[in-house]
Amino acid sequence: MALAALIVGLLLLWKCADVLVSGAVGLAGRFHISSMVIGLTIVAMGTSAPEVAASVAAVLEGPQGGDTAIGNIFGSNIANLALVGGMVALISPLRIRRQTFVRDLPVMVAVCLLLGGALYNHQIVRWESLGLLGLFTLLTWLTAYTGKQKAEEHLQQSSVADDVHAGTTKPPPWKEIAQILIGLIGLTGGAKLTIYGALVIGRKLGLGEGVIGLSIVAIGTSLPELITCVVAALRGHDDLSVGNLVGSNIFNALLVTGVAGLVRPFEVSSRFAWGPDFWIMIAVSIVFLGFSAAGKGAINRVFGGILLAGYGAFLVYLGMNPA
Repeated sequence: MALAALIVGLLLLWKCADVLVSGAVGLAGRFHISSMVIGLTIVAMGTSAPEVAASVAAVLEGPQGGDTAIGNIFGSNIANLALVGGMVALISPLRIRRQTFVRDLPVMVAVCLLLGGALYNHQIVRWESLGLLGLFTLLTWLTAYTGKQKAEEHLQQSSVADDVHAGTTKPPPWKEIAQILIGLIGLTGGAKLTIYGALVIGRKLGLGEGVIGLSIVAIGTSLPELITCVVAALRGHDDLSVGNLVGSNIFNALLVTGVAGLVRPFEVSSRFAWGPDFWIMIAVSIVFLGFSAAGKGAINRVFGGILLAGYGAFLVYLGMNPA
């Protein structure tokens, strides 16, 4: 049953990612909003839904749930950049806009450091959760506002082109919206099936809750990002891929932790309170930023291979520290 759930979940993830990318790109084009903004907001929030569900379920399970929840967040952030980013870069060099390099990537590193500060005392309480959620709301609003401003500028500049096509009528946007909703719902369901199968297998192997969160749950909840980014890369939509990765990591640190801590304050062990797992997440984030600079706005195939190799080393480290 676990193996069957794993296979069906993966198939569902792939198909729904294809539908989601089509809807997101279509909606971005219709309203003249960049794919980067769509990736940083709608797509990132949707593909982060499994992390929210998994982390909330973990903290409700009991005292050790905090390790699984934060392990899921740390592990997902590492997997997004090293596993997903590396795999996408191997398919096709991942182009990164200057604005993303200058603003979005540093913000991603900063919010991860902020999360580490909140975890320094080995716990997340409700006032900290509210602070994280407040910052998440502010960043999301700023991203949407900036996207709206640029869309209005684009509309003003394209008035001549609009006059040329004045005789044509655009179909209603319900199709793209429906594709996005179906894609997000399907990704959540596919991730749930995949995580169920992987968790059963992981527990049969005798892995600790923290390692299960860092590896099996993290990879499982990162599957929506992985499949969505691979599909986007195959279609040449780099902005959507990068926006999804960066946005998902920001959402994981702020939204996922904030919601989990608001539902139930929790504690974490030393490995997550400025321990090695936290610094691995920070190191991967900084390396991804550094590769963007070294590649002059692109993560090339060599850097992609290094990121994947680094993720393999991370899994070896987890195998050597299973408690």
